Amino acid sequence: MKRTTQFIGLTLVVTLLASCAGKQLSISNGAQAKIKANQLDYYIGNPKKAIVPGEGKSEFFLVDETTGKIVFTGTLPEGKLFEPAGEVVAIADFSSFEQPGTYRLAVNDSLFSNPFRIEMQPATKVTRAAIKALWYNRAGYTIPENYGGKWARAAGHPDTLVFVHESAATKARPAGFTFSSPKGWYDAGDYNKYIVNSAITTYTMMEAYHYYKSYFDSLKVDFPENGNNLPDLLDETLYNLRWMITMQDPNDGGVYHKLTNKSFDGMVMPDQCHNERYVVQKNTAATLDYAATMARSARLFKGFESQLPGWGDSCLVAAKKAWDWAIQNPDITYQQPGDIFTGGYGDHQLTDEWFWAACELWLATGDEAYKAKIAVAKNEIKAPDWGDVYTLGAISLLSSNGADAQLAKEGLLALADSLTTVQQQSAYNTSITRFRWGSNSDVANYGMVKLVAYRQTGDRKYLESALYDMDYILGANATGYCFVTGFGTRSPMNIHHRPSAADGIEAPIPGFLSGGPNLSVMTDCDSTGRSPYPAASFQDMLCSYSTNEIAINWNAPLIFLSGGIDAEILSTQK
Repeated sequence: MKRTTQFIGLTLVVTLLASCAGKQLSISNGAQAKIKANQLDYYIGNPKKAIVPGEGKSEFFLVDETTGKIVFTGTLPEGKLFEPAGEVVAIADFSSFEQPGTYRLAVNDSLFSNPFRIEMQPATKVTRAAIKALWYNRAGYTIPENYGGKWARAAGHPDTLVFVHESAATKARPAGFTFSSPKGWYDAGDYNKYIVNSAITTYTMMEAYHYYKSYFDSLKVDFPENGNNLPDLLDETLYNLRWMITMQDPNDGGVYHKLTNKSFDGMVMPDQCHNERYVVQKNTAATLDYAATMARSARLFKGFESQLPGWGDSCLVAAKKAWDWAIQNPDITYQQPGDIFTGGYGDHQLTDEWFWAACELWLATGDEAYKAKIAVAKNEIKAPDWGDVYTLGAISLLSSNGADAQLAKEGLLALADSLTTVQQQSAYNTSITRFRWGSNSDVANYGMVKLVAYRQTGDRKYLESALYDMDYILGANATGYCFVTGFGTRSPMNIHHRPSAADGIEAPIPGFLSGGPNLSVMTDCDSTGRSPYPAASFQDMLCSYSTNEIAINWNAPLIFLSGGIDAEILSTQK
């Protein structure tokens, strides 16, 4: 179904006060907002900024959306060039205004923002939706109408009968051997499941719980598990962990890279897919990522032994067995078989996986054999992604003591300082300067690093910089989109996501973080009219998998960022 870009056109009549008394500013229906603001909410008692195109040095107005009255007047600084967008902009700062309500910013009748709110608890709704989006992406699971609403669907891909691909064959499990590997999340816009991407996703969610336990203990998500005795964030994380644990060959401890069709399914609903499913090649990166994730799970779920008896022990046994396989197979990298055409997630640099797995197993066991493999290199601590998980190990080390923990802290603070300095000097008030595939997840991961730094130091500059990362995701970016589906005035309607494309419903499933602008691929859609500038090069089209796909490892740092900001700010307001 072809969808139109979401936009709520409003007529705004503003009676200008003070020096502009008697003058009216009229914004017509359908006019596009050009001031880039957080389209949801700004927190009372915290910075509030938006991006205004142009040279600056003029007044801007904060307008009450209900009464049409100006409630705040400010002056824009001189504009600066934001090279990734090819745009000169100025930052409108209305931080001192604290009255709850719905507003928009305006300079004149053609330069205004979408409406937004100022309130006390803005991000909670985003956090809930981002967790529930993963629930909507469950494999082998029926989405019931009483929880899923209009996005209810039948189950697909039960994965109770999967085949060992010849690339993964062993004497104990030859090609064609079948076993059961159910549950887990669909990885992205496709219907396959990948260990390396699941590892960073589930780790990030477990770490979000570790940092913000009280917040997530009380956060309820509208899905069936919300009445049990586990926090809803962990309920959702467990659905994927339970799949991951099945991906280990019990005979030798090696871990399969992915569970997949030979080719991508079409743009159809899950229950219409009946292709055979395979587990593909064991390799060192997948096995070490698995070992790290299971060791982290063992530590976290020690606190839930009565609810999940034996789970933590099972995870630790699996983690140790995976590590032992990796010791025997230290440099096997994933090679896509000739008859497999789904996502690769290949990684030929394994230093980060070894570091992460060693950190997690040492923290879970105290065994000096793992400790001997840990050597913290501060220059390796970068914003994490599925192909570079070194920083996940560094974050975990912060819960320990000693020289390694101190080096990890120094490296993380140096990274957070660098990101915060870039944001403070940026014309667009953002830390991002390099726009690659999944650029929005980079922004969310930057925010996560800053929140970790804030926890380590209490220095508010990190928290405020993370707030600006949230503003960017929710609309204060060069595209003008709020990148979380179902939120804001202008958000993606045509995400590259099979259930959202095939369900016949105009609105996409809410709570997904769209990938965001980049120039990585310019040929997935007709690129006519697409910006040549990386910060603005985005298409709200189903075909634009390079800019408008969704992925589980993009939602996880969004959960950490939105939940963390909410938890930190609410704790200071009590």
